[in-house]
Amino acid sequence: MFGRIGRFAATHARGVLAVTLLVMLGAGALGFTAFGKLRADGGFVDPNAESSKAQELVDRQFGGDSDVVFLLSPASGTVDDAANRQAGTALTDRLASDRGLTDVVSYFTTKAPQLRGDDGRHALVVAKLTDTGDVEQLRDAYATGSGPLQVRVGGAGAVGVDIGDQVGSDLALAEAIAVPIILLLLVVVFGSVLAALLPLAIGAFAVLGTFALLAILGSVTDVSVFAINLTTALGLGLAIDYALLMVSRFREELESGQDTVEAVARTVATAGRTIVFSALTVAVALGVLMVFPLFFLRSFAYAGIGVVIIAMVSALVVLPALLALLGRRVNSLRLPWLRRTPGTASAVWARIASVVLRRPVLTGAPVVLLLIVAAVPLLGVRFGTPDDRVLTTTAQTRAVGDELRADFPGDDAKVLDVVSTSPVGTNVAGDYALALSKVPGVRSVTASVGTFVEGRAEGPGNATYASETGVQRLSVLSAYDPHSAEGQDLVAAVRSVHGPDAVVGGAAARLVDSKDAIGSRLPLAAGLIAISTFVLLFLFSGSVWQPVRSLLFNVLGLSATLGVLVLIFQDGWLSSWLGFTPMPLDTAMLVLLFCIVFGLSMDYEVFVLSRIKEAHDHGASLEEAVKHGLSRIGRIVTMAAMLLAVSLLAFGTSGVSFIQMFGIGSGLAILVDATLIRGVLVPVGMRVLGRAAWWSPPALRRMHDKVGLREEEPAAV
Repeated sequence: MFGRIGRFAATHARGVLAVTLLVMLGAGALGFTAFGKLRADGGFVDPNAESSKAQELVDRQFGGDSDVVFLLSPASGTVDDAANRQAGTALTDRLASDRGLTDVVSYFTTKAPQLRGDDGRHALVVAKLTDTGDVEQLRDAYATGSGPLQVRVGGAGAVGVDIGDQVGSDLALAEAIAVPIILLLLVVVFGSVLAALLPLAIGAFAVLGTFALLAILGSVTDVSVFAINLTTALGLGLAIDYALLMVSRFREELESGQDTVEAVARTVATAGRTIVFSALTVAVALGVLMVFPLFFLRSFAYAGIGVVIIAMVSALVVLPALLALLGRRVNSLRLPWLRRTPGTASAVWARIASVVLRRPVLTGAPVVLLLIVAAVPLLGVRFGTPDDRVLTTTAQTRAVGDELRADFPGDDAKVLDVVSTSPVGTNVAGDYALALSKVPGVRSVTASVGTFVEGRAEGPGNATYASETGVQRLSVLSAYDPHSAEGQDLVAAVRSVHGPDAVVGGAAARLVDSKDAIGSRLPLAAGLIAISTFVLLFLFSGSVWQPVRSLLFNVLGLSATLGVLVLIFQDGWLSSWLGFTPMPLDTAMLVLLFCIVFGLSMDYEVFVLSRIKEAHDHGASLEEAVKHGLSRIGRIVTMAAMLLAVSLLAFGTSGVSFIQMFGIGSGLAILVDATLIRGVLVPVGMRVLGRAAWWSPPALRRMHDKVGLREEEPAAV
């Protein structure tokens, strides 16, 4: 089958490339509209969770929360000085008349104490955005100062805008760093400029095609803007992986004396089969993200599956057509200091395999111990949800958020929103608020009928907390940081208080619900990954032990990587150098990292296993097959991993901390996998398995003989 695909692409090369060009032009035109359709906010909470329902009620019954916060800071004195009060009142009037804003509430007109900083050096004006509201326009209009007052713009609406803008600039910077380095390394790896351009061509096709897919999906469902980062990094990385494998095999076939068409057909029949299995393992790992209800994770499933499938099709059809047209000219523009084109066989990897096979305990035990030690910090991981602190301290939104946390005791991040699901009388609302105020860890509860502290009434309430339909809202101020264990325990305590039917929302509640939405589905996701990987690797290898070995080694390598990420991004190692604020790790990002890296690890597993099995099927002993396989594929896997790591590690320059974690974590995991796992533990595992390495029960063996795909000689047509 694969040989026929290669032969078709080779004999119809010009037609295939003409169609490819037309598709790329259409995908490019459609794909560039994706940026305006993707969301930079939200996606980290289950839409069916209690906290989400609470937010929906707040939006529907009470007009929603404020989108923007204007932080006013006088150049001298306090916000209550006459000149500063006059300037603040004038600014409030301007904001109230701005068509981009509604429901403007200011300290200078209400004197509400929660809108004044503890030291009197800051005051707030909060507002909601209208349909025509634009954060950047508001900054241009107001954040240049108002008389004696400095004005900075923050809030939830501004956070989304700043993160979206930062992602766009980060993407440009990452590609500006990665692409030249990758191109230079490709030229060195391939030994010729022309061959080095082939992965970039395939990568461009995969990225543009996936952008077009995201543009379509973004029109009909919620898709996170962060899917763009995965598309570019994974599209370029897989294109490099697949092109390295295909071009290297094509050169082998040419050197064996095959003509161009036959060399292309044999290349697709062997390397193409490996690519299909590799792509399927990556796609399955990313497809598992669909079981989670968070659209942040589902977005990466859309992008990941799309880019993998498009890269695979490009490698099977477009790249063979290019190779057929180039023929032996694929080695053109050779580097002047090279006497011959670099081959695939590596004496270094053959020697490494030989040493490991002779001394499996001496070489394997230190690697296993190192990975276990690296994984230990994972036991102390803490979880959180992203807020403005994912941005650098130089971002205006982050600066406003820092001031709110430091100087305003009623910081909204510490508030739990309790909303009745049906109309409630004022007396019932008051009794419920009184009961909630007695819960340990609750500073105060504000309802429509009053404010309550430790079981007693302490002041007036907020009349707007009773909707026209009779739905009641209570604002429960926590004494704890929402990311802390105490803050999360308080959510359970508040939800357990007897009262009218109500739902609880707020930052701490969103974190609790997000952890529950992910944790409750993790067993299903892990089971799907394990079963699908086992089936695919069994169909590929015909062995039941190879999938087990692969799963164990991948989990070990992934655990080590996640442990290192805990040290860096939670405990703060390298934080001053990388420029981020240490925070509890985002649960969704850890799941995303696991699925992506697991898929890419299986990518390299298939590469290595294919050449080992090929040698074994031709009669080589286990030791000879391992040495031959690693000598043939070790260099390719190492270089592919290095090139993909460059693309991913470039995101370490991001101004968004969880994008940094994604790039650094993925890049580190790939390098660990391509060296320690594939170079050392795979030969160790093969030696330990011995003659059982290719064993299967008779029933499964017969099944594999019927449905397992093999590398067969392409049939003549």
